Amino acid sequence: MQISSRFTIAVHIFSCIDTFGASEKITSDFLASSIQVNPVIIRKLLGQLRDAGLVAVQRGTGGASLAKPADEISLLDIFNAVESLESGKLFHFHENPNPNCPVGRSIHPVLDGRLDQIQSAMEREMQRITLADIFADTKKYIAITSHS
Repeated sequence: MQISSRFTIAVHIFSCIDTFGASEKITSDFLASSIQVNPVIIRKLLGQLRDAGLVAVQRGTGGASLAKPADEISLLDIFNAVESLESGKLFHFHENPNPNCPVGRSIHPVLDGRLDQIQSAMEREMQRITLADIFADTKKYIAITSHS
């Protein structure tokens, strides 16, 4: 299982807004150059983040900005905005295990609760980490690496 890159791209977008927002217009082209993806991908993600109330986007050269304070936006908020989970589940379960096989008829009761526990743990951690945490760490890392 692998979560798509939409989530990490979205966090990258927010980090660019924080790092460059005071001195640059944060446009899809600007973001695409930092992330090295097509600006169309950026525009789609910005639309999803806007629809979730996380960013404000001004058409043309207006740029993107945070729609609320960084300490009020969690990684779970971002994940939920850009990742579409089928039926709200992180794990996709194979649909038709063989009911005539002892493992096939047991696998759902054995795994379902555990997979829910794993997803809940991930969501709790993602809720705990805010953009303010990411921004602080980004600033520290930029400071360390700019002296190299």
